[in-house]
Amino acid sequence: MDGGWLGALADLLMPRTCAGCGLPGSVLCARCAALLAQPRPASPRRFPDGFPPAAAAGAYAGPVRPALIAFKERGRAELAAPLGAALALAVAAVVTAAGPGLARPVLLVPVPSTPAAVRVRGRDHVRELARRAEAELRAAGLDARTTRLLRRRGRVRDSAELSAAARRANLAGSFVVDIRRAGVPRGALLVVVDDVVTSGATLTEAAGALTRVVEGPEPVLAAVVAATPKRP
Repeated sequence: MDGGWLGALADLLMPRTCAGCGLPGSVLCARCAALLAQPRPASPRRFPDGFPPAAAAGAYAGPVRPALIAFKERGRAELAAPLGAALALAVAAVVTAAGPGLARPVLLVPVPSTPAAVRVRGRDHVRELARRAEAELRAAGLDARTTRLLRRRGRVRDSAELSAAARRANLAGSFVVDIRRAGVPRGALLVVVDDVVTSGATLTEAAGALTRVVEGPEPVLAAVVAATPKRP
């Protein structure tokens, strides 16, 4: 049966609305999508020691915030396509800023969700974004692939209500690098990917775990869909 016909029927029965602003017609309208096409350095509210070079496709503010929440918490999996494309922009930006890296293999390392979060959501949303970003980068001619080098160790509290210092303490030693799961090509750039950076604790801990295990002259990089703006 024709998928386009089914899509048109679904739109008729359940009209699509923009997850950012609520405008009917698309899952993410052109105006909201444009807010995620402005790569910039991903600056957390405070720079923790060891925070990796990082880029974000946009700011975690305005319509971007509800769009990411809809994807992450409210089951709008169709947002993986535009948000994954935004993540690909951030990856390209940080790799370009790191030097002549576009001709080298790029390994996207998604920050793994906790087992509890996967059970509640029924999926690992960051891995979905990484896969979409990989497809976008490969279509653009980059040698990119996703690898599950990181896994969680022990129980980690929900960090949503924690201070920056408490987040760092909560995440200390929480990531294990499973180097046997995927070989790291010689000269590859490792890019830790996540949906949002707020305090920088998660990216710092993930990049630190990779740096301690994977030997190489290049730093571990990071890319996110959006970064929380610094408070004035």
